[in-house]
This record gives sequence, structure tokens and C-alpha cells, in this order.
Amino acid sequence: MEGPVEGPPEESGETSGARPGERGGESLPPGQRLARGWPTTHYGPVPRFRPERWQFRVFGATADGRRREWDHDGFTELPHHTVTAGLDCVTRFSVPPCEWGGVAARTLLELAPPAPEAGYVMVWAEYGYGANLRMSDFAGERTLFATHREGDPITVEHGFPVRLIVPGLYAWKGPKWVRGVEYMTEDRRGFWEERGYHNRGEVWREQRYSHQEDPGDGPG
Repeated sequence: MEGPVEGPPEESGETSGARPGERGGESLPPGQRLARGWPTTHYGPVPRFRPERWQFRVFGATADGRRREWDHDGFTELPHHTVTAGLDCVTRFSVPPCEWGGVAARTLLELAPPAPEAGYVMVWAEYGYGANLRMSDFAGERTLFATHREGDPITVEHGFPVRLIVPGLYAWKGPKWVRGVEYMTEDRRGFWEERGYHNRGEVWREQRYSHQEDPGDGPG
């Protein structure tokens, strides 16, 4: 499920007529099946978007100790970037690759640089939900704060106005309805990580649940 984060272990979506293990000409990650369409799954209610109150914040261990903020108009005016990526839900369905448009994580890192010792981030969404990431994953060239899918604004059920896309990690690591990023000098678990999901969540290594963690995968 998503909502703000991809979550609880229940099956969703329908399988397509594609051959097992393939999506759009590329291999599916292990243990995944191709979904028809884009299943809508989320934990909790869909938030109401109030543009006059909406702000995106970058805070925590910034290089100069200052917080950066953008209102909705300011955020949408940041440089636009596109990536092509699918979505892989921990509940074992995968959405075919499509074009996402929005603000690259690297753009935010340039505008609000982290302190040298900041090795992790917590991505915060509506209702106080958070998903933790290693800085190396967050800084990946394909990590994107998506506002559009296939040229159209993403729908509110799928995270409007902003959702995070992190190719290579399970989709719970990419919250819907994102409101900010906290730079951290030490790792700590987010919402689903505290509830039994793997701290790193790498798709191709099938890092689904915390009982699979090796030493060093989790905080402390």
C-alpha cells in the first residue's frame, strides 16, 4: 500500500497478459508480478490539498544550519526533470515503466546542501509519515519528487501534488503527498520500517522485511 507510504502486506492489483518476469521489455524484480494499470492503495485517508497552506521544507543537518522552504508555486517553478521508471510494491505487484516529471532530488541538494556528516534523510509526508533513505539513494540521478506522470499531473489518490520516486527501492520508500526532507547524521526508521519492513528496501535483493536485515542494515 501507499499512503503516504507504500505499505501493509496485502495483495493488490491484477496480473496482465505479459509473460512472467517481464514488464515493458525489461525484467521484473524477483518475486514480483505485473499489474494491469496502476492500483490505488494507501494507508489512511487521502489528504485535502490546500495550496495556500502547502509548503515544502528541507531542514535538519543542512550545511549552514538553515531551513529552506517553498510554497506550491515556488516548488513548481523549480527546474523540471523527467525519469522513466516503474513502481515495485512490497506486496508483489509491479507497475510498468512510465515517464515521471518533477523536481530531481539532486536539485534540492544543490539548493539546500546537506552538512558533510549527513548520511541519511527522512522524507516526510502528510499526517507525519516518514520514510528513511540513505543519502546515496536519495542523491541518485533518478530520484525524483514527481508532480506529473506521462505529462499529466498525478492524481490526488496517487500523491498529488508531490510524491517521491526512488527507482530500485520498494515503493513504500517513496511516500505520497510529500511535504519535506530532513537531513540526518544518524539513521532512524520511518513509519513502515518501525512496523517490520526492511530498513533499506532494495528491490533486486528482495529486502522486504526487517527479519531479513544483515548487520549494518538498520540503525544502531
